[in-house]
Amino acid sequence: MNTIFESLQQFWGYTGFANMTWQHLVMIVIGIAFITVAILKDWEPLLLVPIGFGMVIGNIPFIEGLKIGIYEQGSVLNILYQGVQQGWYPPLIFLGIGAMTDFSALISQPRLMLIGAAAQIGIFGAYVAAMHMGFTPAESGAIGIIGGADGPTAIFLSSQLAPHLMGAIAVSAYSYMALVPVIQRPIMLLLTTDKERRIRMKAPRPVSQKEKIIFPIVGFILTAFIVPSGMPLLGMLFFGNLLKESGVTKRLAETARGPLIDVVTILIGVTVGCSTQANVFLTGNSVKIFALGLFSFVVATTCGVLFVKFMNLFCKEENKINPLIGNAGVSAVPDAARVSQNVGREFDKNNHLLMHAMAPNVAGVIGSAVAAGILLSFLG
Repeated sequence: MNTIFESLQQFWGYTGFANMTWQHLVMIVIGIAFITVAILKDWEPLLLVPIGFGMVIGNIPFIEGLKIGIYEQGSVLNILYQGVQQGWYPPLIFLGIGAMTDFSALISQPRLMLIGAAAQIGIFGAYVAAMHMGFTPAESGAIGIIGGADGPTAIFLSSQLAPHLMGAIAVSAYSYMALVPVIQRPIMLLLTTDKERRIRMKAPRPVSQKEKIIFPIVGFILTAFIVPSGMPLLGMLFFGNLLKESGVTKRLAETARGPLIDVVTILIGVTVGCSTQANVFLTGNSVKIFALGLFSFVVATTCGVLFVKFMNLFCKEENKINPLIGNAGVSAVPDAARVSQNVGREFDKNNHLLMHAMAPNVAGVIGSAVAAGILLSFLG
């Protein structure tokens, strides 16, 4: 009888109920909240559903030593997490993004690239703020990249500069990507007048297939020579775009923008979610990172909109730019561009800004990778 009782007691000791703490419960609730928001609100479901379920997986309590936790060497989750820790997944994501992206809007209106560059000020603003809050230079650089609204870039940079903060940085970056419409709209309305919101831009010129093929080759050479440390991301981005535009690698392009990016998105989402174990994630630093991430994102959006207003001071009336596309300078493609379109149509239903907003939006993707390369060069 005693043996049965001891066996039951031992079994109970291995269950999640026996090892549960309030911190585990909080993280499981947050994970379920991510899933709920993704399903009910349709906010970045391809990201928030895997991350949310990963949070639930990562916060099931267990006794250490069973080799099942994401931080336990040799466990299945730990092996899958190597793609995040070693930075394998982000370049593969960029390959898929490149194969999906049409750079025509940027090629036809190169001046709009400056908006994407201006929005990166948020990254460096958050870097300075993080330094003042007591983070090291390397940690500050990793936190600042959240302002680019680019999850893969945030993971890539934080894996190099601050791996111990990667979970909080990644979740923060993906959370703000999902909240693009909520955060950006009030800022856009605050910084623009009714007249500015109704500006109609000239239709972009047609772009030839030859230009589309040349762009990724020249774009990569220029950016890689300027920031060699950003080569893994920039190289895969432009290579993916060349696969799309060359016309002779259709199968490879379809694989990159379809099955490959889908599989990597699942792996990166679940493992990042799992990395938010309560004992690692629920710290004062995580709260600071989320606050700094929001600050970075707000500054990036603000700088993009204000920079368009500044550009308009030097533009003829017929060449003026609608400041509502300034928010698209962050690299949340195509969500930020959709926000420009939706807000613009609130004031003029026939004013279609999407094709114009895509130019700074794709420039923001390049810009965030370049910014990551710069930070890595100085802080790595």
